[in-house]
Amino acid sequence: MEKAPKEKILKEAAILRESFPNARCTLDFKNRFELLVCTVLSAQTTDRRVNLVSPALFASFPTPASMARAGEGEIEKIIRPLGMYRAKGESLRELSRQIEEGGGEVPGTMEALTRLRGVGRKTANVVLAEGFAVPGFPVDTHVTRVTSRLRWHSQWNRPHPDPVEIEKELCATFPPKEWITMSHTLIAFGRKVCHAKSPDCAVCPLKDLCPFVKRG
Repeated sequence: MEKAPKEKILKEAAILRESFPNARCTLDFKNRFELLVCTVLSAQTTDRRVNLVSPALFASFPTPASMARAGEGEIEKIIRPLGMYRAKGESLRELSRQIEEGGGEVPGTMEALTRLRGVGRKTANVVLAEGFAVPGFPVDTHVTRVTSRLRWHSQWNRPHPDPVEIEKELCATFPPKEWITMSHTLIAFGRKVCHAKSPDCAVCPLKDLCPFVKRG
């Protein structure tokens, strides 16, 4: 079966926006560097847990220069509760070094951001949208799961949908001014209702429209 018609997608999107009117980025940050670091740290964990750890991290390493000079194990000790702390620590040191060598400022283009260690399109889109007001549609696991269940893209029936293709199709469906808001809305919906396991379909605002519910 093909993906849902655009009219149906827009109708469902409007319902979700009304149901989650305050959806926003839930990471705490004070500047673009903190935003970048927090987004990298958020992989495979929750924003809430990142927010508990990040104040101590930035108290010790507030700038790219200081984080690039961090000794082996210093960053890892702070971020250990988040999991994957060795890989994340190495990524933070290296991307900080790259930023420092590039002039000390977080870059503001997709191409430059994705050249940084540990930064993929999802992270870059978050930084561009939240830090530079550049339209972007971050596609994380929540967005992938929700839009697949709703059949908002042609990847919906694949075992491993391609986030890049999902991003392209969603960007073609919604105007740029709605990209970041729609991403936050889908993430909020995925966190609170459309869980990976045991989605709360009984209270879902789309239960009468969703093919996932109808399929049982």
